[in-house]
Amino acid sequence: MKRDATEIELKLLAEAIYLRYGHDFRDYSGASHKRRVMHALPEFGCSTISALQSRVLHEPAVFHELLQFLTIPVSEMFRDPSYYHALRRDVVPLLQTYPSIKVWVAGCSTGEEVYSLAILLHEEGLLERSLIYGTDINPVSLEKARRGIFPLAAMERYAENYERSGGKRQLSDYYTAAYDAALLDRFLSANVTFADHSLATDNVFSETHLVSCRNVLIYFNRKLQDRALGLFHASLCHRGFLGLGAKESMEFSACKERFETLDRRERLYRKL
Repeated sequence: MKRDATEIELKLLAEAIYLRYGHDFRDYSGASHKRRVMHALPEFGCSTISALQSRVLHEPAVFHELLQFLTIPVSEMFRDPSYYHALRRDVVPLLQTYPSIKVWVAGCSTGEEVYSLAILLHEEGLLERSLIYGTDINPVSLEKARRGIFPLAAMERYAENYERSGGKRQLSDYYTAAYDAALLDRFLSANVTFADHSLATDNVFSETHLVSCRNVLIYFNRKLQDRALGLFHASLCHRGFLGLGAKESMEFSACKERFETLDRRERLYRKL
């Protein structure tokens, strides 16, 4: 079967990135990956993907800049409030029976979901005995996550999400506003570790009680989705929980038979 030149160039670029830097984009969804690469071309003064590939191979700084285009951080606190509402209703009562809790937020971007879960666990009396791991492949996003500083202009929307998610206080109770920024209280990140981890190449987190991975699998092809879901299953403890969010699905994955559904709309599952 013949392929057009752009498709071939995309595959060669992904292969070059993998061989040169170890980041694996070879099984990212074709349409989304193509759109991001094409958007990056003018930013690097390149007219073709092959020209960009040459720069990526010979200029490591270009790769690190390109990574910001390939992993566009899109997140917000308490995004999709019904998801957090379902966690409070269906998962928290069972987490409360455990002496310690390990949570993995895979593809955490700039940390908004990690801090949202930390607030939820705090309000349910679970944060002090919880360890939360937020992982991503983008070092710039991880550094932003560690700082825990978000635009003050976004906090009004986040507060609406928080209230709709079943929040028990005011979101403003958890941050200090200064100028145009909101600094989240440090106690929220006391038990949080942000770390580099690739769902394409890295291994499991063992004995995890809750894995939350939302708006990530949609960028993968079926092969990589299956790998990620297999990682989540292997990482979860007996009867652990997996939250994918409403935009993701495991309906066509072989892993489907290895989970029971807790909330079909929110794609909230429990390991069998």
